[in-house]
Amino acid sequence: MGVDELQQLVGDNDVAGMQRWLEEHPPHVVADELARRDAIQAVLLFRLLDKNKALAVFEELDPVDQQKILEGLRDKAFRELVEAMDPDDRAILLGEAPAKFTRRVLAGLSPREREMTAALLGYEDGTVGRIMSPEVLVLREELTVRQALELVRRRGPDAETIYTLPVVNNSRRYLGYVTLRELVLADPNQTVRELAHEDQPGAHTTDDAEEAARLLQDLNVLALTVVDSEDRVVGVLTIDDAFDVIEAADTEDVARQSGAEPWAGHYMAVSVLALARSRVVWLLLLIVAATLTVGVLEAFESTLSKVVQLAAFIPLLVGTGGNSGAQAATAAVRALAVGELRGRDVLRVALRESRVGLLVGIALATVAFIFASLVANTSIATAVALSLIVICVWAAMIGGTMPLLAKRVGIDPAVVSAPLVTTLVDATGLIIYFLIARAVLGI
Repeated sequence: MGVDELQQLVGDNDVAGMQRWLEEHPPHVVADELARRDAIQAVLLFRLLDKNKALAVFEELDPVDQQKILEGLRDKAFRELVEAMDPDDRAILLGEAPAKFTRRVLAGLSPREREMTAALLGYEDGTVGRIMSPEVLVLREELTVRQALELVRRRGPDAETIYTLPVVNNSRRYLGYVTLRELVLADPNQTVRELAHEDQPGAHTTDDAEEAARLLQDLNVLALTVVDSEDRVVGVLTIDDAFDVIEAADTEDVARQSGAEPWAGHYMAVSVLALARSRVVWLLLLIVAATLTVGVLEAFESTLSKVVQLAAFIPLLVGTGGNSGAQAATAAVRALAVGELRGRDVLRVALRESRVGLLVGIALATVAFIFASLVANTSIATAVALSLIVICVWAAMIGGTMPLLAKRVGIDPAVVSAPLVTTLVDATGLIIYFLIARAVLGI
């Protein structure tokens, strides 16, 4: 049965049928169905899951949906579920939760789990310390491979991961790491220090979570060791948590690049009012910015009155300039996100994008000149073609450098990406067009 059948079963209040559906589908499919439903239906379905599958489904949910489920559970089920969560997942859940909900969660935990969760909540939001797992298994450098494997067997069940194991000295200072594969295949009498990858960097608890997640991705490892200010191992960032961070960051960037604020939760479960609110603020700001275009048209009203045909090409120039700027801005934001660009690359990016804009502008201007010549005279066609070249160069430079400048002053590059760049290029592109038209036409 598919998801449509589940909706029918819920509508018919067929409890036995709902239980069968939940048993037949994997946790990630069930989690998606819970996330897209309101709190009442989500909790109803969640209560029908058996205990083991309920935890697996719960771990697949985003924090906002986890909170939705927990708030609908009775105290005993509530305590069992939050106790079974990993400390890092619990800290992420409580990061933006109301104080009353946070107190209820902490009150329902055992002393050990409460201590670990409180320690993670003590780190600033957005840092590695907030999302790392403190349940890390470390190996002392003097251990032999045989002793290390015995330690993994004994303490591995309580660790977040055993596939990447930090190596430390007697002061718990980080020296490198070994993988479980290397331990299994190594000479049992070798020391852990002999196998350690000493060039493996670790993340500090105060490092930005997204940067650490992308570092893990670049290193192509399953976990990244987290150390404190004295380089002592305090936790580990696992690949699944890193992917969650990257997904959240990319989702936020996509929203802001489209001129909206990111929202929390499943798209189908978010209210229409919340979606409208996430978009309207930016649209209002862009309307204000668009008044620059109106001001430019008023300033060059006399030019338009003399050569009315110039107005016919305004949409072409404005649209092309905006699109060119948006392309450059999107490329710059993406390059910044994956570490291919740094804030100090502004001048190099400006030069690079100006050349890209020139090549694109020449190609488009050739086509535009032919088209304009068919509907207007050669002088106007020349003005349009020259304007298109200059606008493309200008738009590419603005689009490519604005995200980098924003990064340097501490603003999210995605905020000043496509919509804002497009609006700015619209106004400045008109100025370029009218100035070139005046020079070519002698008016």
